[in-house]
Amino acid sequence: MFFISDIYTSAPSEYKTVLQEKTYRTLQDLQIPFERVDTDEAITMEDCVQIDKKMDMRMVKTLFLCNRQQTAFYLFITAGDKPFKSKEFSNALGISRVSFAPSDLMENMLGTKIGAATVFSALLDKDNAIQIVFDKDIICEEWYGCSDGTTTGYMKIKTAQIIHEFLPFVKHTPSIVEV
Repeated sequence: MFFISDIYTSAPSEYKTVLQEKTYRTLQDLQIPFERVDTDEAITMEDCVQIDKKMDMRMVKTLFLCNRQQTAFYLFITAGDKPFKSKEFSNALGISRVSFAPSDLMENMLGTKIGAATVFSALLDKDNAIQIVFDKDIICEEWYGCSDGTTTGYMKIKTAQIIHEFLPFVKHTPSIVEV
């Protein structure tokens, strides 16, 4: 059985990663309220469905993408149940076809491992090497559900606060595409 904790409105007592600590400290500094749960490692879509039910929201899917030369990087945030089509994404941005970035780049650039990609990785992207791209459908949602930088911590935050408070704080201007 997949474990999901009670819902908390404060940071964990211990941090598992540098990114997770930076995430909660930044939310506290910006006074952005959140709800969170701790879980077993979420691996399957069924795990995510259970987290969605517990927190009464829909988790986003965050993909780390790059061009063939690995010189352009994208953090694409879309609906969890929406299939990803590289051609549609590339066409929407007017760029060459992209693919998934290698796991070692994900760990180095995002501070996460596969399954834990999150918009909060922008905290580590001081040089704005990663372009943050939102699927238009996500912008319309009241709640933004995502990883806290681990595969065992998930959060619920107002989408407007991610767009209008967090991203300006980290000096990232998102692109919004319809795919």
